[in-house]
Amino acid sequence: QVHLVESGGGLVQAGGSLRLSCAASGGTFSRYYMGWFRQAPGKEREFVAAISRTGSDTYYADSALGRFSMSRDNPENTVFLQMGSLKPEDTAVYYCAANLLGGVSARAPQYQYWGQGTQVSVSS
Repeated sequence: QVHLVESGGGLVQAGGSLRLSCAASGGTFSRYYMGWFRQAPGKEREFVAAISRTGSDTYYADSALGRFSMSRDNPENTVFLQMGSLKPEDTAVYYCAANLLGGVSARAPQYQYWGQGTQVSVSS
């Protein structure tokens, strides 16, 4: 069982940056592929980024490509999402998720464990 806790959300102006963190506990962190998803009010949860067990491979949604960067620190059991050039349409609750066997996946059902989310709000 993996417990995930996100932090780093907040209110930022368009064009600004935020760095989200997700701390994991209760499992061997390096065994898990990790992902970031987001959900805006009235919309379905959508994929943002995913990373391999070692951090050598990443995969991004088109909306995140070139603006967001996902990384991980296995000794610290933490995964990060560095977000830049933020837009009002990036406003959402951001969730980190972990999967054991699903790989670097954009599919939410592949992930077994989810955090509680952190709110990101981007003002215009």
